[in-house]
Amino acid sequence: MTLNTQEKQELLNDHQIHPTDTGSAEVQVAMLTKRISKLSIHLQNNIHDFSSRQGLLKMIGQRKRLLNYIKDKSQKSYNELIGKLNIRG
Repeated sequence: MTLNTQEKQELLNDHQIHPTDTGSAEVQVAMLTKRISKLSIHLQNNIHDFSSRQGLLKMIGQRKRLLNYIKDKSQKSYNELIGKLNIRG
């Protein structure tokens, strides 16, 4: 499940660190979280879609690695991000 341009722009505006930030770890985590939630809804309706399930697991792993990077860099920004995205972290 991909994100359309409007959804991406809203995520950028909410999570960017500075005005020209488009690819920081925080923005990437926010985009992955949105894609994961959309794909989870799809998989609840299509339980035999195994290739999408594999893609979901890969996205979850990538998000976990990015969150670990943010946590190592700054505990404060990590806590703010997981609070804002409402994930367990």
